[in-house]
Amino acid sequence: MAHTKGGLVILKEMVNRLPPSERKIAEYILNNPEESILLTALSLGEKSQTSSAAVIRLCKSLGLSGFQELKIRVAGDLQEESRNEYRDIEPNEPYRNIINKVTSNTIQTLKETIDIMSEQQLEEAVSALSNAKSIIFIGVGASYIAASDAEQKFTRINKHAFSFSDAHMAATSIANKGPGDVVVGISFSGNTKETSKLLEIAKQKEVTTISITKYGNSQLSQYSDIQLHTSAAKEATFRSGATSSRIAQLHVIDVLFMSLASVEYDETIQYLDETRKAISLLND
Repeated sequence: MAHTKGGLVILKEMVNRLPPSERKIAEYILNNPEESILLTALSLGEKSQTSSAAVIRLCKSLGLSGFQELKIRVAGDLQEESRNEYRDIEPNEPYRNIINKVTSNTIQTLKETIDIMSEQQLEEAVSALSNAKSIIFIGVGASYIAASDAEQKFTRINKHAFSFSDAHMAATSIANKGPGDVVVGISFSGNTKETSKLLEIAKQKEVTTISITKYGNSQLSQYSDIQLHTSAAKEATFRSGATSSRIAQLHVIDVLFMSLASVEYDETIQYLDETRKAISLLND
């Protein structure tokens, strides 16, 4: 099994968006994780006052291959010695406490993002980016920070990469794309209207589309061929879209970049050397 953790993270994010019977099962697992991983689908259905069929539907709603994968993921979560929780800051809090809390929250965000990342989807994304004639990264608001970072990284290794926060400019560029091009939509919620519409336009042009969103069904997922997910944890008061989601999005971009660099190792080293030389000339 490629994935060994992330079951509890996925359940916590999805529980309030599930149909009633599936929600009951999710809540039962969250409240009784140690017991649940030892049950069969039939037993879990009985314990949660639903049915084995509802358990199977739940796994499908979570985007998992079946109940066995869910149990393995939850068991992996339970094997950890401790599970950190997100902590918000308090009024007039000592700076050392703030430093520790922000750091802890960042580590937790990154850990959860990796726990739910699909290696298969990552492989497909890397393949698409490797073969792309051009790559367009789209993000609105804080998500544009990740889009701009991606443009800078991929340009350094000779990829024809562009980033847009302006929907009109992005639509103009996508209008001239087609098969062989890639559009990456970045949105924490997955429901940013402008980004969703731009991916829809890209799909109509038969462009390969990739989404980077929090876990679960969303508007972006409807128009994305490949789906990558970030930490699905709920935001604390001051953990706005400018903090946790930004960290997670930048991390996914780094994973994409490093994975592609590994696949195209020799070429990547050459391109990076050339870009370093060019930049050094500016400082002479």
